[in-house]
Amino acid sequence: MSRIEQRFAALRKNRRKALIPYITAGDPSPAATVPLMHALAEAGADVLELGVPFSDPMADGPVIQLACERALKHGTGLWQVLDMVADFRRRNTETPVVLMGYLNPIETRGVSAFATRAREAGVDGVLVVDLAAEEAPDYVPLFRAQDLDTIFLLAPTSPAGRIAAIDQMASGYLYYVSLKGVTGAATLDIADVTAKLTEIRKQSSMPVAVGFGIRDAASAKAVGQIADGVVVGSALVSEIEKNLQTPERLPQILGAKLATLRAALDELN
Repeated sequence: MSRIEQRFAALRKNRRKALIPYITAGDPSPAATVPLMHALAEAGADVLELGVPFSDPMADGPVIQLACERALKHGTGLWQVLDMVADFRRRNTETPVVLMGYLNPIETRGVSAFATRAREAGVDGVLVVDLAAEEAPDYVPLFRAQDLDTIFLLAPTSPAGRIAAIDQMASGYLYYVSLKGVTGAATLDIADVTAKLTEIRKQSSMPVAVGFGIRDAASAKAVGQIADGVVVGSALVSEIEKNLQTPERLPQILGAKLATLRAALDELN
């Protein structure tokens, strides 16, 4: 059982919901990333999603696009991100880490080489935004060979057949994108999310985390009532952007914001 699966099993046993924060590696600087990871873990994160900067993050809204630009200006590449995870693992061997990014950097380095180095660094899973279900059989076995879970995105428009196909390849958890559009867009419709999660659960018994549109404690709690976990990204990255002139305050700021979401989710217990 992977570290991600163990975490969700423990949460389920204790009737708690997973809190999964996202930050972009290298934003606002490479030196800031590991302290932010520790701050989020200490504030109650169950899984950390660490974004791999990419020049064309097509699924991301302007907030995360700008975060990628800031990280790339500092020369943050895939290998540097893995070094950050390895540094994080020197103090934290418990919190699962998922890399979220795009195929191009992985293919540039070589899929097998990436998977091997990711495992060695302490990565637990990969979420490749533009990895289509049809192409996944070429990649998933290479990830599995290195004990990496492969997390897939599901959308409001995903038909039952595609959900079932993804369920056969995925491991760790499923990530349901609650909105049509990019990260940070629009507002949640809980009724729509509830209906789609009911459909997904007819095709899969895997935990389902919901992302896109989680902005605060209220939205986290609303989604936590129906999902196995909530993912918060743009709301945290926005705080980084607001405090670029005082980066030393960011661990406290992001930790405090995440703690409010943790408290809201724990009210559901």
